[in-house]
Amino acid sequence: MTYDKELVAGKLRRWESYLDSFRLPDWEEIPDFGLYMEQVTALLKEYLDYFPPELKEEQFITAATINNYVRIKVMPEPVKRRYYREHIAYLIIILALKHSLSIALIQKIIPMGLTKDEVCRIYTDFAAEHSKSIRYFKEQTRILAGPILGHVERGGATVDTPEALIVTNAVMSGFTRLLTEKLLLLEGKSLADGGTIERQTKP
Repeated sequence: MTYDKELVAGKLRRWESYLDSFRLPDWEEIPDFGLYMEQVTALLKEYLDYFPPELKEEQFITAATINNYVRIKVMPEPVKRRYYREHIAYLIIILALKHSLSIALIQKIIPMGLTKDEVCRIYTDFAAEHSKSIRYFKEQTRILAGPILGHVERGGATVDTPEALIVTNAVMSGFTRLLTEKLLLLEGKSLADGGTIERQTKP
């Protein structure tokens, strides 16, 4: 791998600046008058605009994907081909998480069969945690990439090349996903039937 350090530093600063003002829409800001599929896909691209353009077009949401989510009962069916606030809230959460979790595990976060009030509560909590996670991610990236950005901040490990930044983030991403999966699988279990907290050969 070979990367231009100044280019990477500039991209990091630009992304940090963008994330400073990014947030998911509040529950009340999501349209609830019934949107058709084309309007939904356009709205979701607007709401989740932090995906890089190179990835957004290739991996983002399509009508076929939404239809499949409905078919496999990951989200509620549209009402006379129209999608309302609850549908869009489901899709925002699914899309925000699908790069890091399987659909089966996302369903543990926002399952089917919820009332509108329950969807509102889950979405509102998710949006708040999403914002906190962005802030934490920015802070940690600023520390980790300090030498690349031309500054040194106290409080953590640092890397001094774009290549090392890529590898470190990839490794952390894997461990973060693993921890999330392990925690999700503890739902409804107790110490008696969910394993021991004592140190073992395998976690």
